[in-house]
Amino acid sequence: MTQFIDFGLATPVLRALEEAGYSTPTPIQAQAIRPAMEGRDLCGIAQTGTGKTAAFALPILHRLSLEDRRPPRRGCRVLVLSPTRELANQIADSFSEYGKHLRYTNTVVFGGVTIGRQERALAPGVDILVATPGRLIDLVDRRSLTLEGVEILVLDEADQMLDLGFIHALKRIVRMLPAKRQSLFFSATMPKNIAGLAAQYLNDPVQVAVTPVATTAERVEQQVMFAHTGAKQALLAHILRDPAIDRVLVFTRTKHGADRVVRGLDKAGIAGAAIHGNKSQPQRERALQAFRDGECRVLVATDIAARGIDVDGVSHVVNFDLPNVPESYVHRIGRTARAGATGLAISFCNDEERAYLRDIERLTRQKVPVVGFPEGFVAPSGEAAAEIAREEARRPPRQQQQPRGGRPQEGRGRPGQGRPQQGRPQQPGRPQQGRPEGGRGTGAGQGQAPRPAQGANAGQPGRDARGDRTARPQQPRSGRDNRPRQGEAAGRGSNDGRSIGWLDRAPRS
Repeated sequence: MTQFIDFGLATPVLRALEEAGYSTPTPIQAQAIRPAMEGRDLCGIAQTGTGKTAAFALPILHRLSLEDRRPPRRGCRVLVLSPTRELANQIADSFSEYGKHLRYTNTVVFGGVTIGRQERALAPGVDILVATPGRLIDLVDRRSLTLEGVEILVLDEADQMLDLGFIHALKRIVRMLPAKRQSLFFSATMPKNIAGLAAQYLNDPVQVAVTPVATTAERVEQQVMFAHTGAKQALLAHILRDPAIDRVLVFTRTKHGADRVVRGLDKAGIAGAAIHGNKSQPQRERALQAFRDGECRVLVATDIAARGIDVDGVSHVVNFDLPNVPESYVHRIGRTARAGATGLAISFCNDEERAYLRDIERLTRQKVPVVGFPEGFVAPSGEAAAEIAREEARRPPRQQQQPRGGRPQEGRGRPGQGRPQQGRPQQPGRPQQGRPEGGRGTGAGQGQAPRPAQGANAGQPGRDARGDRTARPQQPRSGRDNRPRQGEAAGRGSNDGRSIGWLDRAPRS
């Protein structure tokens, strides 16, 4: 049997593998490491959870150990593209683990966080850069990053990259790379668009495929339960009360659906956390870390996390909603039964999702066994379940709460800066005035003279055109209006004694 020591990897890399307890490569690693070490282009197809990251990380670290030279300023020698932030973080962590005895630099960049810190990290140049396509292009456009010195390009989870709409970004990125480079493509499936991309960007590649396309992990036991939409929440809560379920991933199709599931679990006394695109990066990282540490045993996610979560010990995967893209089913259930362990994947299917189930069975070429409800669960009647579903559909999605220091939601003001006018309806008869970008309003008492009086008021005492402190602009009024007049000094308060400042520019409700 092939061992890592048989590849001739650099001694520091072998030492790190030994300390991590790895001695025998997985099938994808056994076939991909040697040609990658030789500098060949490679296209690897393997299902999720089979060790693709080490298949490209180990030969890259070996090459860096042999060619000790400085990376270009504001550039990198190795570029690894990832479709999601979570997967990018995990790839960077793998490089750090396998290369901890080597002298090299690496960093990870993705959206949702401050770009300034990433620019400072890239300024001296790095050996390995792990990036999502969107943030990478942002950095290039800001001239904080150049790709002229890239020696190795890695495209991980290429099929999901295209599913998320990154094809145009990928084409633009590849055009900025040097023609002479090594390219490594890895994917769980091999649709026609991936094959076309590989033929266009790989030069005489080595083809490595260790599993048939779109097959599920062998150690995953699959089940499907037919349940009305309104019964799914109660069914999930009943299943999760089983103490044998150590760590479970629950997948929904939509972001608001994930939040609804978490709220329903909370009502049932089951702690859970959600991770999806509407969450800020700190929120996503905290939820994922709590899931890894065992502080939270239920993580509810959308498909953005289907291949972005590499957590040991996931015993169960629950498809609360069946995916409308059958390939996503393969990636979802691949989050369990990793590293030789076993796992159980349970799918809830309502009448509308039966077509999705047929597509999944057609893709995987196997029937998903149908099972009944667990013992002790009493499903609500069809009418009651339908009413629950209608009530959930009528309930508006809760506005995303941001942690302190996070990015404010559109239409919500920043603390200490008043209420911005963005998204508020304009009142008839009075033009709406938003505060200037970059600071507080510029009403009287804050650096701007009041508007001069016009018409009959010009020249009247207290309403002259010189803009003194008592001048007030004329506005159409109807009836009695107790709103503060625009132009009053910031130190003159309203009836309740509060300073009105720039707030006198906005109408009060």
